[in-house]
Amino acid sequence: MRDTTGGVGPAGSARAADSPTIVGRSSSHFTRVTRMVAAELGLETAFEVVRDLSSTDSNAYGGHPALKIPTLLTSRGAWFGALNICRELWRLSDRRLRMTWPEDLGDPLLANAQELVLQAMATEVSLIMATLGGVPAESAYLHKLRRSLDNTLAWLEERAEAIFAALPPEREVSFLEITSFCLITHLDFRELRPATPLVKFDGFCEAFGQRPSARTTVYRFDP
Repeated sequence: MRDTTGGVGPAGSARAADSPTIVGRSSSHFTRVTRMVAAELGLETAFEVVRDLSSTDSNAYGGHPALKIPTLLTSRGAWFGALNICRELWRLSDRRLRMTWPEDLGDPLLANAQELVLQAMATEVSLIMATLGGVPAESAYLHKLRRSLDNTLAWLEERAEAIFAALPPEREVSFLEITSFCLITHLDFRELRPATPLVKFDGFCEAFGQRPSARTTVYRFDP
């Protein structure tokens, strides 16, 4: 995976004609999901860093109108959001990775686990941005966000063994595993881990973290 440090603007689409370009941040869990999937697929991608998350210029986010990350720039156009991007990366790859997608989760336990992992990731972003924006720590808004995150993590931890045991045995990897790993490790990176222990998920992350896709996408703050 090739890193480039320039900003993203109209030239981004031209660069994407040479190789797919992921627009995001190395400290973002949603961005890491896409970079891990690219690595699992053996797909070469460029990486453009979004320097200023306070920017209201969509060009700073690879053209994302909602001013969010990540975005994928390809010769066919821009793709917004982690799941959307991962699907396109799979289509671009010559490798037919046996990946379990959210729509393959027909069991309520698995379907709810995937939904809650994604909700927890979004809640964590809201917590970080609210804190950076100066929202008072004692505000009802932040209190609800923290309670939401804590409740979600407790639900997932209680069912962790059953969740991972229920995934299709023929898979090589699943979107649920990748997003779960990115969520839990991001809690540590941003020092947002709840008081309730996440013993089962920590064990999962320790094992899943040995994958090359995890080792090459470690969280860091971009210079």
